[in-house]
Amino acid sequence: MYGTTGKVLRVDLTTATWEVETLSEDFYRLYPGGKALAGYILLNEMPAHIDPLAPENVLVIANGLLTGAPVSTATRYTVSARSPLTMGYGESEAGGFWGPELKMAGFEAIVVKGRASKPVYLWIKDGGVELREASHLWGQQTAPVQAAIRAELGDEKIRVLQIGPAGENLVRFAGISNDLRHFNGRNGLGAVMGSKNLRAIAVRGSTRYQNLARDPQALMALGRSLSKRVKDNPLSWGLQNTGTPGLVDPLNASGMLPTRNFMQGVFEQVDEIKWEVYERELLTARRSCYACAVRCKREVQVDGAPSAYGGPEYESIGSLGPNCDVSDLAAIAKANELCNAYMLDTISTGMTISFAMECFEHGLLTLEDTGGLDLRFGNAEAMLTLIEQIARREGLGDLLAEGSRRAAEKIGGEAPYFAIHVKGQELPMHEPRGKTNVGIGYAISEIGADHLVAAHDTMLSNAEALAFKNARPLGITNPQPARSLNDEKMRQFYVLEKVTSLEKVIGYCFFGPAPRSYILMGEVVESVNAVTDWNLTLADLLEIGERATNLARVFNAREGFTREDDTLPERLFGPLENGPLAGVSYPRDEFAAALTVLYGLKGWHPATGMPTPERLAALGLDWAVELLEA
Repeated sequence: MYGTTGKVLRVDLTTATWEVETLSEDFYRLYPGGKALAGYILLNEMPAHIDPLAPENVLVIANGLLTGAPVSTATRYTVSARSPLTMGYGESEAGGFWGPELKMAGFEAIVVKGRASKPVYLWIKDGGVELREASHLWGQQTAPVQAAIRAELGDEKIRVLQIGPAGENLVRFAGISNDLRHFNGRNGLGAVMGSKNLRAIAVRGSTRYQNLARDPQALMALGRSLSKRVKDNPLSWGLQNTGTPGLVDPLNASGMLPTRNFMQGVFEQVDEIKWEVYERELLTARRSCYACAVRCKREVQVDGAPSAYGGPEYESIGSLGPNCDVSDLAAIAKANELCNAYMLDTISTGMTISFAMECFEHGLLTLEDTGGLDLRFGNAEAMLTLIEQIARREGLGDLLAEGSRRAAEKIGGEAPYFAIHVKGQELPMHEPRGKTNVGIGYAISEIGADHLVAAHDTMLSNAEALAFKNARPLGITNPQPARSLNDEKMRQFYVLEKVTSLEKVIGYCFFGPAPRSYILMGEVVESVNAVTDWNLTLADLLEIGERATNLARVFNAREGFTREDDTLPERLFGPLENGPLAGVSYPRDEFAAALTVLYGLKGWHPATGMPTPERLAALGLDWAVELLEA
């Protein structure tokens, strides 16, 4: 095989044993890494209805086909398991350096089963594997643990993937980090690692990706060409110049900056947190992921000193800032640092705190419940205190560590209305009332609310926009209004979802390929064919993406999810309170009709939302039909 070692490391923590499996090329062509490989393994190796925090849950960490290639943004890997937050298919991607290092160490994926009798970490070096004691690391924040592992193994270049105290304490939205700055934040997969007593996976490798490629010269030439283009393309240059924090001001100006738990779309104190202030008061440097010329990562200072954890991205600024009505940028940066030190998902953390703030303001939580915390919107100090309480499961934090849906069920009254989630996962910082296909993505996503399901509506609403022109090879030729839910929008969503799913299979970041960014779809095809000898077309690649999405859908159907779970928070069907979109609601009737159209395009049954046997067979998933019938 070209482009991959084909090797999967299988670790049984209960017995402290491991073995190496080599995948066949025929198998790998159907499931070439990432989301596809993870979905296949979960469906075939884990029975339905397993407690996500039980030893029987299977944790899969899978590189994409191109992860580690010398091409900008080809850095991503997938972590997957049954989610303790949603109880459905769990998945989260991250970039950085850890995935490429795993490839260099000789493995495409790691499958972890069972539970260790005491804390351990996994050490992988050039095909060698060792389980090492980690009791001395348990309970520590992420930065000292990374330093301790590197010192213990005598190599500062070791890449460390790890959970933090939040994962150890089984917080249902605990995440996983690598190199302290790159995060598998969503779906509570850090709690799955914590339930297995697996604190970290350290890797070191020496095999170069080029040695695996069919045509290494063509691959490196493409990589050099793309790197030179970054500054010439406004889509990629904007990401390099301001990074995602640059989204704060334009989203606020358009009325789509989630504020006060999604009640509003404009934050009146936006001037205190916009990019110019971030650049002046926080920024110390720009960083990159492996071999990536985009360099969208920000380094910052917190409390007057360089932070070990990198700077807050847009999602963190939005969830811990405007959505909690907090305008103190230093406090937002500190909140982000705390989340990364304890390893909490910043989106779910900020959203769960904003939920608690609204409950407090409506009298559903009292000072007695909060331990004396004045939990009104805008109280930055209370937010910081609550982050630590959630990570440690202390006081009110123990309840909120369950996520907003479970907390709301326990609090009762109006609380469920204030819990802004889909399938149990809190919404990211993008307003569906201004971008309706984003709402479709939230609703239909197998992992719960997720903003990386398809390209956002505003990218494709203007025929002169570069993103729209980039989408033409996908058959997208008619711009549509951002707030439309017509049949053409559903057709566009169906195609764009396949693109994003493909990225999660082959390892590209959302900030690389078109239409979001600067790598043209033809160049995506070119990169895959330079690596493999499969001679694939764009249609072939899109089918790979669709196959992965259907695997995840079958998993959820097996766990009891139906069309009724593809919905949106009730708040979104009501009007925004301020800004250019004041009075605008998400159209409830059009939403239901649009879902039916989309199900038809996807080959899913309109009443149940389940993939039909015919569609599964067309995607080479005949074996999954029996799972649905059962």
